[in-house]
Amino acid sequence: MLTPERFLRVTIELIFVLLGALVAWLALRGHILVDRHGRMWLILGVVLTLWGLHALYKPGQWWTQWENWTRGLSLVLLGILMLTMTRVPFDWVEPMLVAGGAILVLRGIVASALVFRPR
Repeated sequence: MLTPERFLRVTIELIFVLLGALVAWLALRGHILVDRHGRMWLILGVVLTLWGLHALYKPGQWWTQWENWTRGLSLVLLGILMLTMTRVPFDWVEPMLVAGGAILVLRGIVASALVFRPR
């Protein structure tokens, strides 16, 4: 039986899957425009990286350790990808946005599988 807590966590991970698929799809279609040299893009990349590092090193219950690692690692990878995007040639931005969407989709799938595993 799915408890309300597990249902909420699976719903959140489903949102990450849908968000990642939307970002990847829009990047492939060329309909996503980002100001990768703007101050907000840089701040968001730093905040995501720091938030991910905090999630990786935050102590928690032993049964949620893998879920915390999945969430933290995905945020760190996404933050580093965003920070890297500010320094690469314009032709690389689209594949990097697709990779960012793929990171979000993979995070949602892995975290959902971890929620459903027996304890």
